[in-house]
Amino acid sequence: MIVNSVSLCYHNKLILAPMVRVGTLPMRLLALDYGADIVYCEELIDLKMLQCKRVVNEVLKTVDFVAPDDRVIFRTCEREQSRVVFQMGTSDAERALAVAKLVENDVAGIDVNMGCPKEYSTKGGMGAALLSDPDKIEKILSTLVKGTRRPVTCKIRILPSLEDTLSLVKRIERTGIAAITVHGRKREERPQHPVSCEVIKAIAETLSIPVIANGGSHEHIQQHLDIEEFRQATAASSVMVARAAMWNPSIFLKEGLRPLEEVMQKYIRYAVQYDNHYTNTKYCLCQMLREQLESPQGRLLHAAQSSQEICDAFGLGAFYEETTQKMDARRAELLAKTAEKVGEPVEDTSGVIKMAVKFDRRAYAPQITPKMCLLEWCRREKLAQPVYETVQRPLDRMFCSVVTVAEQKYQSTLWDKSKKLAEQTAAIVCLRSQGLPEGRLGEESLSLYKRKREALDQDSEGPRTQEPALPRELCKKPFVTLGSGEKRTLEGW
Repeated sequence: MIVNSVSLCYHNKLILAPMVRVGTLPMRLLALDYGADIVYCEELIDLKMLQCKRVVNEVLKTVDFVAPDDRVIFRTCEREQSRVVFQMGTSDAERALAVAKLVENDVAGIDVNMGCPKEYSTKGGMGAALLSDPDKIEKILSTLVKGTRRPVTCKIRILPSLEDTLSLVKRIERTGIAAITVHGRKREERPQHPVSCEVIKAIAETLSIPVIANGGSHEHIQQHLDIEEFRQATAASSVMVARAAMWNPSIFLKEGLRPLEEVMQKYIRYAVQYDNHYTNTKYCLCQMLREQLESPQGRLLHAAQSSQEICDAFGLGAFYEETTQKMDARRAELLAKTAEKVGEPVEDTSGVIKMAVKFDRRAYAPQITPKMCLLEWCRREKLAQPVYETVQRPLDRMFCSVVTVAEQKYQSTLWDKSKKLAEQTAAIVCLRSQGLPEGRLGEESLSLYKRKREALDQDSEGPRTQEPALPRELCKKPFVTLGSGEKRTLEGW
């Protein structure tokens, strides 16, 4: 994904603010749908980004920046490429430039966070901590302006005095940045404190570059028309909206706010389509529900432990199934093309018993898993303990596991998002092929489950001799990365 070198314009724009845990791809796309002109990603720390590898995700048609532990730190797509601004947390000019170089072909602008007052930002000399070090601010911004092809901006808070604030912003302007965002509160102030429109106005009247006003949510901005009133009150070129957009992203819509149910369903669709982690999806939906968290739907959302359960709570179960099936088909298609293109040898899987199964935790008894049932059966039959071999597919970083029991191998033909899930599905294949109980709700022969219940009952009656826990080291599980031949022992269940 290559963005052309045309500079992003910051005049007369509606902008989605950078918000931790909120400004991920689904929210940014939703804000664009409702009329935002520019969208900022959440603040991402320079050190974390410099550990990332840029990966083109052909399944999702995104560009992912992936950490060594396979977590996606930043995900973007072609739809937003000319309007997304990457905000970083940094306290070092050289690191800042390295991050800018890493992402500049996939974003429209680079921003430095100089206003966040939270400890996780300031303790590393980042965020609002920079406001007390103008020399470092100047070095970071000057280095970025000279070293990157994207327009550079920064986001600040106001200082205790107007004189010091104006002195600082003048110095910032001289670095050559394209625009400056001003949150109209001091470092120690919080949302309950009034925003200083007069200070933002004084800055806007002093500088020649665009000034973006921020901090007006709730006090000033409750509907779309309020955005323009806030802009006029601050004499700013543009307005950046944070909490009001988090509560309902349709705040950017000229026609007025859309019903929250409609907005949330649209957000969920983006979250599923772009494989957003369910915990992040759940967090953003909770911010939208706010006082409705105790409603029946709010309680369903609170209980959800997967993207599928979130979809079920909002009547989107069929959409989830359809979308994930399309993704699986796309993965299979790309994998086949990749193997054919590079002449990848096909592994001999003769003798492996296969089934198309998935592990759905909701379908199993509490505290019981297929792996536990399989281990229990092997002990009872005096068989060697199961051995799991897990492979990871480079194309999409999905996992598949083969379990060996009594010299017979078992495998699911469906790939999973984690090693743990892949091992559970392999255990299911073995148990089902032997006609054995696997711990599903409603099964009659659940000796392992009964033993656990008896143990819990004894606990409630008084002290007892505890049954030895299943040793974690008993099952050795080699983990193999396809294509490298490298093996290492997996830990954990």
